[in-house]
Amino acid sequence: MIKLKSFTFNPFSENTYILYDETKECIIIDAGCYEAEEQHEIVSFIENNNLKPVKLINTHSHIDHVLGNKFISDKYKIPLQMNQLDLEGLRQAHIYGTMWGINMQPSPMPDAYLSEGDILTFGNSELKTLFTPGHSMGSISFYSEKDGFVISGDVLFQMSIGRTDLPGGDFDTLIKSISQKLYTLPDKTIVYSGHGEPTTIGFEKLNNPFVNK
Repeated sequence: MIKLKSFTFNPFSENTYILYDETKECIIIDAGCYEAEEQHEIVSFIENNNLKPVKLINTHSHIDHVLGNKFISDKYKIPLQMNQLDLEGLRQAHIYGTMWGINMQPSPMPDAYLSEGDILTFGNSELKTLFTPGHSMGSISFYSEKDGFVISGDVLFQMSIGRTDLPGGDFDTLIKSISQKLYTLPDKTIVYSGHGEPTTIGFEKLNNPFVNK
């Protein structure tokens, strides 16, 4: 069974997730830890639970989701994986940081790329990769059928959706991703988003004003 721990980090209130199981292997999704106290918080959780980080994953490459990439990569010597279409955004993230007054160290480059249908494994657990572009060109989500949840990045939020006015964003593509990839999951599926509180697929199908026009 996959256990999930969420953290809210950096000036953008981004959700970082640690997923782990009974083997104590864990993956870190969207490392947004920027300040020293945020870095200490995530390291303390890993150490206090005797976890072994094995992979660093990005749902997409916007700055708020990659601020901690270098720290985590250097600390644990683990590979970074993401979708290849967001590679240029990853390369440019530290440059965008200057626009926000954020002094970000450039992220390491990915060791491997994830595409639709790829299975992400750790310990005894696995997640299915869903290609869900629209917020960015290479946005991906991760679904656990066994444990009934999806990590949606900035694709779908509680009664909202990801913005599409940034480079690589497209509203029609985003709505298609939600409708064809996320809304086809069971209604009880918990949605862990890149910002805000968790929701469920069923709740969003009934209440999300952006998708259900």
